[in-house]
Amino acid sequence: MTFRKGMLLGTAFLAGAVLGPTALHTLGHVSSVSSALARETSHDNSAETVRLLTLFGTVMDVVKSEYVHPVSDKDLINNALDGMVGNLDPHSSYMTAAQFKDMQTEISGKFGGLGLQVQDESGHVRVVSPIDDTPAAKAGIQPGDFITMVDHKSIDGLTLDQAVRKMRGDAGTSISLTIVRPKTGKTLNFDLKREIIHVQIVRSALYGSTAYIRLTEFDDDLENAMHTAYRKLQAEAKTRARGGKLTGLILDLRSNPGGKLDQAIAVSDDFIKDGEIVSIRGRHPENNQRWDARGTDITDGLPIVVLTNGGSASASEIVSGALKDHHRAIILGEKTFGKGSVQTLIPVGDQGAIRLTTARYYTPSGRSIQGLGITPDIPVAETHDDDNFEYREADLSHILTNIGGNRTVAEPRTDLPPIAKSIPKAPPANWPAFDPAKPGTDFQLQQGLKVLSALAGVPVPTEQTTATAPEKHDATAHKSSGTH
Repeated sequence: MTFRKGMLLGTAFLAGAVLGPTALHTLGHVSSVSSALARETSHDNSAETVRLLTLFGTVMDVVKSEYVHPVSDKDLINNALDGMVGNLDPHSSYMTAAQFKDMQTEISGKFGGLGLQVQDESGHVRVVSPIDDTPAAKAGIQPGDFITMVDHKSIDGLTLDQAVRKMRGDAGTSISLTIVRPKTGKTLNFDLKREIIHVQIVRSALYGSTAYIRLTEFDDDLENAMHTAYRKLQAEAKTRARGGKLTGLILDLRSNPGGKLDQAIAVSDDFIKDGEIVSIRGRHPENNQRWDARGTDITDGLPIVVLTNGGSASASEIVSGALKDHHRAIILGEKTFGKGSVQTLIPVGDQGAIRLTTARYYTPSGRSIQGLGITPDIPVAETHDDDNFEYREADLSHILTNIGGNRTVAEPRTDLPPIAKSIPKAPPANWPAFDPAKPGTDFQLQQGLKVLSALAGVPVPTEQTTATAPEKHDATAHKSSGTH
């Protein structure tokens, strides 16, 4: 079997903002899958396989005859398939035909939602990331929050899909969420209204002569949208001063949960002239692949600072890892999520689909970040009270192991500007609360601007001047999604 198409790097299951509409790889009818499994089984102990299948049938018969109320064969087998695939790792899952159809409808934007990327963690629903400018983000729901109640009713014991269905609804309808925030141990209630989620995949602004581009997810049109944003910033820099030019780029990948592998490669290629970008290694050597840069750099070598946090996952980590390994950018912020695996969405005839982990990916230095994440070159926390709280891939149950690749300790970088030593690791206690409309309250962004100014040889801005700097967002591309 060949897994060349439809490779996914998102962290959240059944989140339309992560799974693109063409992210599919078809294996054909059920019979072809069964044949493939039979070929694999022929190498195993056939007697043991028969014994286990007999055990499965016996348990199914006992449950059917003795359970407190009748249970259909369909429900029992679907439950078994859920466990078979879902217990492999946190990112593999089985979808029935109805669930698969729901996911495709969700992608089309027909469902109202809250703008949450969520994931199952040991039977609980945990927020991976809220999406910018959605009801969830505006209300203040944060990565790592546990959703415990929907409309004042407990969702304990529900599957992730069942919980998601409760959060869906028509745009404009009200919903109440109760969450537990591990950072503080507090229980919080949020009263929200569902919306059709319009995901703005690229945002941009010009701070002095520094270009700022935020990528919110790696969707199909991301690279084109990024190019459009960058060209507009170049033009704006020229109008501000005669002959004015950009002097640096901040690439903001914070809380970007991932997306399409090809888009991660394309974005990396836009800043790296040559050398490896990423490689993937799976179970079958013939499916291993490596991607190299093709000699382009849309910035013509301008200094780059990449902003990351614990919500930067998968595709975000491919870009961060490639730029870091090539010393093409300085990574500033917090350690990334640590998801170093690739999923393939495989429709199984008309019976549903499997979202299956099929490979690990490795950075240009040959390192797997699975469970480890990308460590920033300049660590800077988002808030002064984040030191004791982390939510990463390593915190999930039955995660994929980190094996293979380069295991040596990375040498510390020697090309950081002197100002790096004076960058605070966290904002002071009196730093203002973050307000998306006020870039001066974004502590990590402010430190990134300082580092870029030093790299470009232009005056380093003070906190006062950057705090009052105008913000201009450029809505270069967005899509509709029915994310929950």
